Amino acid sequence: MNNSVHASPEQNAYADILFYGCWTGLVIMLVTYLLYVSSAIAPHVPLEQMPLYWSQPVAHYLAGAGVPTGWGWTSLLGRGDFLNFLGIVLLAGLSIICYLRVIPALFRKGDKLIGCIALAEVLVLLIAASGLAGGGAH
Repeated sequence: MNNSVHASPEQNAYADILFYGCWTGLVIMLVTYLLYVSSAIAPHVPLEQMPLYWSQPVAHYLAGAGVPTGWGWTSLLGRGDFLNFLGIVLLAGLSIICYLRVIPALFRKGDKLIGCIALAEVLVLLIAASGLAGGGAH
């Protein structure tokens, strides 16, 4: 009796992107963190000022440190403390990247229902990340 299970090429492609994307995101997070704590790239909020905000409500931190809300943080990517977000964004967006790689293959294979579900998943994730849904998730 042969009970071996084989993953489809689409599953392998998804897994490969997820594997390498996770490691890339972790390396980016490590490198940007080291750049931040070593002061190689100047932070927006100096490291020694951070304890002033730890016990404060987030609104106080945002106002006091002049930090924009929503996707406004992207304007501060040249600063050491916001450069750290690149790895986090990569990790958070990996599902979208994986789906985008797999969707064309699903349609070529004739798996239209699964392709449409994957496409809908990408759209939902993009709408959620954009803030258009009004949930304030970012």
